[in-house]
Amino acid sequence: MTPTAPELLAGCAAALSAVPNAEDAGLFTTTRLRTVATIDMLVAQECATGSAVRAWENTALRALLVGAVAKYGAAFAEAGSIDDGDLSLAALDAANARLRRLLIRLHEAVETASDHKLDRIILAIYREMARRRELKLPGEKPGT
Repeated sequence: MTPTAPELLAGCAAALSAVPNAEDAGLFTTTRLRTVATIDMLVAQECATGSAVRAWENTALRALLVGAVAKYGAAFAEAGSIDDGDLSLAALDAANARLRRLLIRLHEAVETASDHKLDRIILAIYREMARRRELKLPGEKPGT
């Protein structure tokens, strides 16, 4: 399961609103607060870039899949009709999931056909998708 930003923030709110027991004072409470702060910082990063990242991914995947129709069949033409809905994270994620399932099917076909050129293109898209979704922990330098 991948928790959503609202679910993570609700968990943080619950952790902050819980009254600590006397025996939990000190390091335990400090650790809880630092954990909440870390989660909040990661959620803030996701909120700042999440929609743009998903929109980029969906556009890149659509173009790749529709471009593969001529060589790998009409099954991938469906990608052209998968839209991003109302551009909410939920709608973008739903479209992204459908596009990724098609991408997996295409990648299997590409590997079976030993199409090394398209395989390298797909692998490059995977790397770029991971790079764009990367979140930085507090204190981590960019590019590390």
